[in-house]
Amino acid sequence: MTLIETRSVEIRHGANTVLHDVNLSIERGEIVTIVGPNGSGKSSLLRALIGAIRPARGSVTRKPGLRIGYVPQSLHIDLTLPITARRFLSLPRRHASADVDKALEQAGLPDLHDRQMADLSGGQFQRVQLARALMEKPDLLILDEATQGLDQPGSAAFYRRIEEVRRDLGCAVLMVSHELHVVMSASDRVICLNGHICCEGKPEVVASAPEYRAIFGSGTGGALALYRHDHDHHHDHACDHDHEAAE
Repeated sequence: MTLIETRSVEIRHGANTVLHDVNLSIERGEIVTIVGPNGSGKSSLLRALIGAIRPARGSVTRKPGLRIGYVPQSLHIDLTLPITARRFLSLPRRHASADVDKALEQAGLPDLHDRQMADLSGGQFQRVQLARALMEKPDLLILDEATQGLDQPGSAAFYRRIEEVRRDLGCAVLMVSHELHVVMSASDRVICLNGHICCEGKPEVVASAPEYRAIFGSGTGGALALYRHDHDHHHDHACDHDHEAAE
């Protein structure tokens, strides 16, 4: 089932076109990662998908009633403010304690209900944000650079948890990241973005594509060996060998 789809999307910031001719779709149950260099339009595409900005051209179609859970790139809270993880998850509106407990368990933090947010490690803080996104019971979970600031083992552990969430909830996951060392192999499908979609497909296909290697270098294919997982379904997308120069 297609949850969200773009057709010929073009996004502009003033006179500057940051994305053009973007066609993509996200299906229920798959993990899709968008990679690309700084300034490639990753965040702009996310904002268009969630409805925060309107494309200059093209369309974004969402499944009626689509529920989206969102884990932002960073969230700054006043660490001098005494607030527990349980209380944080009940903002801005209260949730039943059972729902809070379930979300924390799904995020891998079953025993941190009463821990102060200021006392959490970086990885625990990100998992609380994941729990908050899961409170929405999402059909589509979107993560924007969600492991920024975590070390490699912490990032890998976070992405393994994301895979468990996908398996348990049956939701789709859309991740935006620059961390090739874990993201490439934590995905069912990878979209390489640089002003347009220059390559798309299974991680192994994208890692060997000339468009991808031109952006990230020929050694990045080794990232696939760092974290492997078994797929219970397959996506046979071919790489789009569009040699258009990327801005």
